[in-house]
Amino acid sequence: MPTALYNRDILRLAASIPHLGRLERAQASAEKRSPVCGSWVAVDVALDDEGRVAALGQEVKACALGQASAALMGAGVLGREPAELVEARDALSQYLAGARDEPGDWPGLEVFSEARAYKARHPSILLAFEAVAEAAAEAAR
Repeated sequence: MPTALYNRDILRLAASIPHLGRLERAQASAEKRSPVCGSWVAVDVALDDEGRVAALGQEVKACALGQASAALMGAGVLGREPAELVEARDALSQYLAGARDEPGDWPGLEVFSEARAYKARHPSILLAFEAVAEAAAEAAR
């Protein structure tokens, strides 16, 4: 792998994942696994009375790219509505696939620009966003 894929920014993010650990009183949870590399993410959420994410817990067993994605997701998730999480997941997926030129409005996702060329890495990058979107949608029901 070229060093640009696992650059300093990716490695810093991977070492600074917020909201680690499972929530005791989660309203919903979701687990996602990448069949390609075995990366795994579990996410717990609790919503406030307005339907926004009030608490997040996550357990991450993933490569540096999956960890970096979980760090970015965790840093920006509080206060978001389930629909915003679906939008962020879809924008990131489209960005990685080359269907759009920018990753959407979620802060920091441009760090994955080098990973766009490595399709086998996309599932790991998407895990945290897929899990939080699923968990928040379930909690909102």
